[in-house]
Amino acid sequence: MGSLATHFSAFLFLFPIGIRRLLCCFSLYLKNPYHYRSKTWYLSDPRWKTIDLYILLIALPIASFSEIFLFLSFSGHPTYRFTFFQQSVMILMFWVLLVLVILRENIDPSLINEGFLFIFAGISFVLEYSLMGKEITGPGIPGVRVYELLSGLTLVCAASCFYLSLKPTAFFAEVVLSSALVFKGTWILQAGLSLYTDTFSLKGCRKISLLPAHEQTNAQCNLEEDGLRGVALIDLLFIGHAIGILVICLVLFGTLSCNRNWISGSGSSLADIDSESLLIRPLPEVELE
Repeated sequence: MGSLATHFSAFLFLFPIGIRRLLCCFSLYLKNPYHYRSKTWYLSDPRWKTIDLYILLIALPIASFSEIFLFLSFSGHPTYRFTFFQQSVMILMFWVLLVLVILRENIDPSLINEGFLFIFAGISFVLEYSLMGKEITGPGIPGVRVYELLSGLTLVCAASCFYLSLKPTAFFAEVVLSSALVFKGTWILQAGLSLYTDTFSLKGCRKISLLPAHEQTNAQCNLEEDGLRGVALIDLLFIGHAIGILVICLVLFGTLSCNRNWISGSGSSLADIDSESLLIRPLPEVELE
C-alpha cells in the first residue's frame, strides 16, 4: 500500500464498516432469529442514518483517482508504481458495488439480485487478494508475513461473501464477514505502523523505503535472528488482534441482547400492570337473611 497514510485511510474505511455490520446483523438476529437475512448493506430510515454509504460513494472515487495520480507522478521505487494503478482498479470495483447497492434499493430490488451483489463483492475481494503485498520483495521475512496474514483475512471475506450469496440466512457467515472487515482494518493499521514507521518498527529492522536507491522493498533486518524475532512478534500481534476482535463481538452482542431483554421485560411488566388494572372484579354476593 505504500505508506502509513494509505494504511490509515484503509483503516478508516474498513473498521467503521465492519462495526456497523456487526451492530446491524446482531440487532436483526436478536429481533427475529427465524426471519434473519443478510444484506450487502444495511440501510436504515431515515436516510441520514446511512450517510456513511454516501460518504463512501464520494470518497472511493477520490481515492481511486489519487492512486492513478500517484501512478503517473510517482518517482520512487519502480515496484510501487504499477501497484498504485492496481489499487485504483480495486477501489473502483468496490465503488461499483456501492452503486449497485444504491440502484437496487432505490429503483427496483428485483432488477439486481442480492446474491449477485455478494458474488460481486467476493470477486472484488479475490482481486484484492491477488494484488495484495506484491510490492513487497526481497528476503526480509517480517513484511512478507504481515501481508500473508492480511491476504488470509481477505480470503475469509471472499469466502463469506460467496457463502452468503448461496445462503443469505447464514448468521454465522455474516458475523465472520463483519469480523473479518474489522480485523482487516486493525491489521492494516498495524502493518502501516510496523513496516512504514521508525517509531513502531520491529526491533533490529528498518522501515520499508520507497526510494529508488533501495533495491528491495521490504523491512530490512540487521540479522537473521532479528527477522525471525520479527515474524514471531507479528504472529503474536495477530493473535492479540484476533482476541480483541472476539471481545468486541461478544461485548456488542451481549450489550444488544441485554438492552433488548430489558426493553422486552419492561414492556411485559407494563402489559401485566395494564391488564391487571383492566380486570373487572366481581362484586361480593350479598347474603339475604
